[in-house]
Amino acid sequence: MAQDHDHPHHDHHHSHDHDHSHSHSHSHDHDHSHDHPHGSELSPMELRVRALESILVEKGYVEPAALDTLIETYETKVGPHNGARVVARAWVDPAFKARLLQDGSAAMRELDVGGRGGEHMVVVENTPEEHNVVVCTLCSCYPWPVLGLPPVWYKSPPYRSRAVIDPRGVLAEFGTVLPPETRIRVWDSTAELRYMVLPMRPAGTDHLDEAALADLVTRDAMIGTGLPASPDRGARA
Repeated sequence: MAQDHDHPHHDHHHSHDHDHSHSHSHSHDHDHSHDHPHGSELSPMELRVRALESILVEKGYVEPAALDTLIETYETKVGPHNGARVVARAWVDPAFKARLLQDGSAAMRELDVGGRGGEHMVVVENTPEEHNVVVCTLCSCYPWPVLGLPPVWYKSPPYRSRAVIDPRGVLAEFGTVLPPETRIRVWDSTAELRYMVLPMRPAGTDHLDEAALADLVTRDAMIGTGLPASPDRGARA
Protein backbone atom coordinates (compact mmCIF):
# COMPACT_ATOMS: atom_id res chain seq x y z
CA MET A 1 0.00 0.00 0.00
CA ALA A 2 1.41 3.37 -0.96
CA GLN A 3 2.29 5.79 1.83
CA ASP A 4 2.53 9.51 1.20
CA HIS A 5 5.00 11.81 2.92
CA ASP A 6 2.50 13.46 5.25
CA HIS A 7 1.06 10.36 6.89
CA PRO A 8 3.72 8.04 8.37
CA HIS A 9 2.59 4.44 8.39
CA HIS A 10 2.70 2.12 11.39
CA ASP A 11 0.93 -1.01 10.12
CA HIS A 12 3.33 -3.98 10.07
CA HIS A 13 1.66 -5.52 7.01
CA HIS A 14 2.23 -2.86 4.35
CA SER A 15 5.01 -1.34 2.35
CA HIS A 16 5.52 2.39 2.00
CA ASP A 17 6.00 3.93 -1.44
CA HIS A 18 7.80 7.20 -2.05
CA ASP A 19 7.98 8.78 -5.48
CA HIS A 20 10.88 11.02 -6.34
CA SER A 21 9.16 14.23 -5.32
CA HIS A 22 8.39 13.09 -1.74
CA SER A 23 11.03 10.45 -1.04
CA HIS A 24 13.00 11.18 1.07
CA SER A 25 29.44 -10.18 15.22
CA HIS A 26 28.86 -10.59 17.43
CA SER A 27 31.88 -12.66 16.34
CA HIS A 28 34.45 -12.00 19.07
CA ASP A 29 37.15 -14.63 19.60
CA HIS A 30 35.95 -17.01 22.30
CA ASP A 31 39.38 -17.31 23.89
CA HIS A 32 39.20 -18.04 27.60
CA SER A 33 42.64 -16.53 28.22
CA HIS A 34 42.52 -13.04 29.72
CA ASP A 35 46.25 -12.51 30.13
CA HIS A 36 47.34 -9.30 28.43
CA PRO A 37 50.61 -8.32 30.14
CA HIS A 38 51.16 -5.23 28.00
CA GLY A 39 47.69 -3.78 28.37
CA SER A 40 44.37 -4.99 27.04
CA GLU A 41 44.19 -5.84 23.36
CA LEU A 42 40.39 -5.86 23.55
CA SER A 43 38.01 -3.03 22.80
CA PRO A 44 35.83 -1.67 25.63
CA MET A 45 32.85 -3.57 24.22
CA GLU A 46 34.84 -6.82 24.03
CA LEU A 47 35.94 -6.33 27.64
CA ARG A 48 32.31 -5.87 28.71
CA VAL A 49 31.31 -9.02 26.84
CA ARG A 50 34.12 -11.01 28.44
CA ALA A 51 33.17 -9.75 31.91
CA LEU A 52 29.51 -10.61 31.42
CA GLU A 53 30.45 -14.01 30.03
CA SER A 54 32.63 -14.75 33.06
CA ILE A 55 29.87 -13.79 35.50
CA LEU A 56 27.28 -15.93 33.72
CA VAL A 57 29.61 -18.93 33.70
CA GLU A 58 30.69 -18.47 37.33
CA LYS A 59 27.08 -18.26 38.51
CA GLY A 60 26.21 -21.38 36.57
CA TYR A 61 23.69 -19.68 34.28
CA VAL A 62 25.39 -20.83 31.08
CA GLU A 63 27.86 -23.51 30.11
CA PRO A 64 31.04 -22.49 28.26
CA ALA A 65 30.34 -25.20 25.69
CA ALA A 66 26.90 -23.70 25.04
CA LEU A 67 28.48 -20.28 24.49
CA ASP A 68 31.00 -21.81 22.08
CA THR A 69 28.17 -23.47 20.14
CA LEU A 70 26.20 -20.24 19.96
CA ILE A 71 29.18 -18.25 18.75
CA GLU A 72 30.09 -20.93 16.20
CA THR A 73 26.53 -20.85 14.91
CA TYR A 74 26.68 -17.12 14.20
CA GLU A 75 30.19 -17.34 12.77
CA THR A 76 29.60 -20.22 10.37
CA LYS A 77 25.98 -21.34 10.04
CA VAL A 78 23.84 -18.20 9.99
CA GLY A 79 24.67 -14.71 8.85
CA PRO A 80 24.93 -12.39 5.87
CA HIS A 81 27.08 -14.89 3.96
CA ASN A 82 23.88 -16.94 3.55
CA GLY A 83 21.96 -14.04 2.09
CA ALA A 84 24.91 -13.25 -0.14
CA ARG A 85 24.83 -16.78 -1.55
CA VAL A 86 21.13 -16.40 -2.27
CA VAL A 87 21.66 -13.08 -4.06
CA ALA A 88 24.57 -14.39 -6.12
CA ARG A 89 22.57 -17.42 -7.23
CA ALA A 90 19.70 -15.15 -8.29
CA TRP A 91 22.12 -13.02 -10.31
CA VAL A 92 23.40 -16.01 -12.30
CA ASP A 93 20.28 -18.20 -12.45
CA PRO A 94 17.12 -16.53 -13.82
CA ALA A 95 14.94 -19.54 -12.97
CA PHE A 96 16.10 -19.47 -9.34
CA LYS A 97 15.52 -15.72 -9.25
CA ALA A 98 11.93 -16.19 -10.41
CA ARG A 99 11.34 -18.80 -7.68
CA LEU A 100 12.98 -16.56 -5.10
CA LEU A 101 10.71 -13.62 -5.89
CA GLN A 102 7.64 -15.86 -5.87
CA ASP A 103 8.39 -17.78 -2.66
CA GLY A 104 11.51 -16.59 -0.90
CA SER A 105 11.58 -19.19 1.86
CA ALA A 106 11.12 -22.15 -0.48
CA ALA A 107 13.81 -20.94 -2.87
CA MET A 108 16.25 -20.34 -0.02
CA ARG A 109 15.73 -23.88 1.22
CA GLU A 110 17.12 -25.07 -2.11
CA LEU A 111 20.44 -23.61 -0.89
CA ASP A 112 19.89 -24.92 2.65
CA VAL A 113 19.33 -21.38 3.91
CA GLY A 114 16.63 -20.56 6.46
CA GLY A 115 15.40 -21.60 9.85
CA ARG A 116 13.91 -19.97 12.91
CA GLY A 117 13.36 -16.30 12.19
CA GLY A 118 13.47 -16.87 8.45
CA GLU A 119 10.51 -19.18 7.92
CA HIS A 120 8.46 -16.67 5.94
CA MET A 121 10.74 -14.61 3.75
CA VAL A 122 9.69 -12.16 1.06
CA VAL A 123 12.38 -11.01 -1.35
CA VAL A 124 11.90 -7.66 -3.09
CA GLU A 125 13.93 -6.74 -6.15
CA ASN A 126 15.73 -3.48 -6.77
CA THR A 127 15.51 -2.10 -10.30
CA PRO A 128 16.67 1.15 -11.91
CA GLU A 129 13.12 2.43 -11.37
CA GLU A 130 12.57 1.24 -7.79
CA HIS A 131 14.76 0.82 -4.71
CA ASN A 132 13.60 -1.13 -1.65
CA VAL A 133 14.42 -0.55 2.02
CA VAL A 134 13.57 -2.84 4.95
CA VAL A 135 12.63 -1.65 8.42
CA CYS A 136 10.71 -2.94 11.43
CA THR A 137 8.84 0.03 12.87
CA LEU A 138 7.40 -1.56 16.01
CA CYS A 139 10.37 -3.63 17.20
CA SER A 140 13.37 -5.03 15.33
CA CYS A 141 12.23 -8.16 13.49
CA TYR A 142 15.06 -9.34 11.31
CA PRO A 143 15.85 -12.50 9.29
CA TRP A 144 18.66 -13.81 11.49
CA PRO A 145 19.37 -17.04 9.54
CA VAL A 146 19.85 -15.04 6.34
CA LEU A 147 21.47 -11.82 7.57
CA GLY A 148 22.89 -12.74 10.97
CA LEU A 149 22.80 -10.39 13.95
CA PRO A 150 21.01 -7.10 13.23
CA PRO A 151 23.19 -4.00 13.25
CA VAL A 152 22.66 -1.66 16.19
CA TRP A 153 21.22 1.08 13.98
CA TYR A 154 18.50 -1.24 12.66
CA LYS A 155 17.02 -1.40 16.17
CA SER A 156 17.30 2.32 16.87
CA PRO A 157 14.12 4.44 17.07
CA PRO A 158 15.52 7.11 14.71
CA TYR A 159 16.07 4.57 11.92
CA ARG A 160 12.74 2.82 12.54
CA SER A 161 10.80 6.07 12.29
CA ARG A 162 12.81 8.06 9.77
CA ALA A 163 13.17 5.19 7.30
CA VAL A 164 9.42 5.49 6.79
CA ILE A 165 9.12 9.28 6.88
CA ASP A 166 12.29 10.26 5.00
CA PRO A 167 13.90 7.20 3.39
CA ARG A 168 15.82 9.20 0.80
CA GLY A 169 17.40 11.28 3.54
CA VAL A 170 18.24 8.18 5.57
CA LEU A 171 19.87 6.53 2.56
CA ALA A 172 21.95 9.63 1.94
CA GLU A 173 23.24 9.42 5.52
CA PHE A 174 24.41 5.88 4.72
CA GLY A 175 26.17 7.25 1.65
CA THR A 176 23.60 5.77 -0.72
CA VAL A 177 22.49 8.49 -3.10
CA LEU A 178 19.95 7.38 -5.68
CA PRO A 179 18.92 9.11 -8.89
CA PRO A 180 16.02 11.49 -8.16
CA GLU A 181 13.74 9.56 -10.51
CA THR A 182 14.20 6.28 -8.59
CA ARG A 183 11.16 5.46 -6.52
CA ILE A 184 11.78 4.25 -2.94
CA ARG A 185 9.58 1.62 -1.32
CA VAL A 186 9.86 0.83 2.40
CA TRP A 187 8.89 -2.64 3.63
CA ASP A 188 7.87 -3.17 7.26
CA SER A 189 8.96 -6.53 8.67
CA THR A 190 7.01 -8.46 11.30
CA ALA A 191 7.65 -11.48 13.50
CA GLU A 192 5.77 -13.58 10.92
CA LEU A 193 6.93 -11.97 7.67
CA ARG A 194 10.45 -10.74 7.05
CA TYR A 195 11.87 -9.03 4.01
CA MET A 196 15.18 -9.14 2.19
CA VAL A 197 16.25 -6.94 -0.70
CA LEU A 198 17.61 -8.45 -3.91
CA PRO A 199 20.02 -5.71 -5.01
CA MET A 200 20.95 -5.03 -8.59
CA ARG A 201 24.04 -6.80 -9.89
CA PRO A 202 26.93 -4.31 -10.16
CA ALA A 203 28.17 -3.34 -13.59
CA GLY A 204 31.40 -4.88 -14.76
CA THR A 205 30.83 -8.27 -13.14
CA ASP A 206 30.06 -10.40 -16.18
CA HIS A 207 33.40 -12.19 -15.79
CA LEU A 208 32.86 -13.13 -12.13
CA ASP A 209 31.67 -16.53 -10.99
CA GLU A 210 28.99 -17.08 -8.37
CA ALA A 211 31.39 -17.20 -5.41
CA ALA A 212 33.09 -13.98 -6.46
CA LEU A 213 29.70 -12.31 -6.89
CA ALA A 214 28.67 -13.37 -3.38
CA ASP A 215 31.75 -11.58 -2.04
CA LEU A 216 30.31 -8.31 -3.38
CA VAL A 217 26.99 -8.63 -1.58
CA THR A 218 26.89 -6.55 1.59
CA ARG A 219 24.53 -6.91 4.52
CA ASP A 220 23.38 -3.31 4.04
CA ALA A 221 22.59 -4.00 0.37
CA MET A 222 20.21 -6.77 1.48
CA ILE A 223 18.53 -4.36 3.93
CA GLY A 224 18.43 -1.67 1.27
CA THR A 225 20.48 0.97 3.05
CA GLY A 226 23.48 0.24 0.87
CA LEU A 227 24.52 -1.15 -2.49
CA PRO A 228 26.71 -4.12 -3.45
CA ALA A 229 30.41 -3.44 -3.61
CA SER A 230 32.03 -2.75 -6.95
CA PRO A 231 34.30 -5.48 -8.32
CA ASP A 232 37.46 -3.56 -7.48
CA ARG A 233 36.52 -2.68 -3.90
CA GLY A 234 35.16 -5.84 -2.29
CA ALA A 235 32.27 -6.17 0.10
CA ARG A 236 31.75 -4.02 3.16
CA ALA A 237 28.94 -3.92 5.74
